[in-house]
Amino acid sequence: MTKAPSFACEDNSIAAQLNWAAKSIQSADSSHTSFLLDAKILLSHCLNCTTTYLHTWPEKALLDSQLIQFRDLVEQRCIGHPVAHLIGYRDFWTLRLQVSNATLIPRPETELLVEAALDLDLPSQTSVLDLGTGTGAIALALASEKSNWQVMGVDKSPDAILLATNNAILNQLNWVQFRQSDWFANIAQQQFDLIVTNPPYVEQHSPYLTQGDVRFEPSSALTSGMDGLDDIRFIIVQARDYLTDSGWLLIEHGFEQGSEIRFLFESNAYVDIQTKADFNGLERVTMAKKAENDL
Repeated sequence: MTKAPSFACEDNSIAAQLNWAAKSIQSADSSHTSFLLDAKILLSHCLNCTTTYLHTWPEKALLDSQLIQFRDLVEQRCIGHPVAHLIGYRDFWTLRLQVSNATLIPRPETELLVEAALDLDLPSQTSVLDLGTGTGAIALALASEKSNWQVMGVDKSPDAILLATNNAILNQLNWVQFRQSDWFANIAQQQFDLIVTNPPYVEQHSPYLTQGDVRFEPSSALTSGMDGLDDIRFIIVQARDYLTDSGWLLIEHGFEQGSEIRFLFESNAYVDIQTKADFNGLERVTMAKKAENDL
């Protein structure tokens, strides 16, 4: 991506500035499809208003300070900085979550993992472990729906744990616990009814790593070995020791990894193995249950 093109735009109205921003973002990256939405989100942030306000008052002129801030954000977007980083948050489920470059930005696809977990037949006092919690998105979304669940999120990054803890406070979900741990390393020998995870699953040399927002996210949260499955293999093996009998393990993964993950579950004596597809029909979440009396 390049610096924002200097399209002539002396009109400081909302409508004119949105048009300039959308053209600038699209020109910087012709493959970018959400250029108008990006422009609206950035301008709404600068004006501290909703996107509906932008449509209601298109002729309203921006203040000089608002104009300077907006143009600076558009230029940063044009060189690739994620919108979420520029405005400081991302909406996920029913929550507003602070984000930083220490963690992945929550994706809409991950809501499928939350939906799958909520659809399970689980005890009323379910104990939940969220591995690699990042912003706390999955743990907090589940807690927001199930206030009687005991939810813990872990991450090896201390910055991620601080961020997730702040997000719990901001969303008034203070009872959710967050702990620094490299997967299971710092978890006492205890068992959970449900383990959920959105682990790294991208191949080390994937061209995907040079595209879009992921260039500004930590590679350690994205990549996992030559085939992207190193962490998933580890989690599937180790999770058996941390699941109750008939406890569930749910894993978000790449859309081409479903068959391999089903094989890994089967090889490790899990049962009720199933995969959930997203709205585009792509396999995104594979889940399985620990067999009762599994030794």
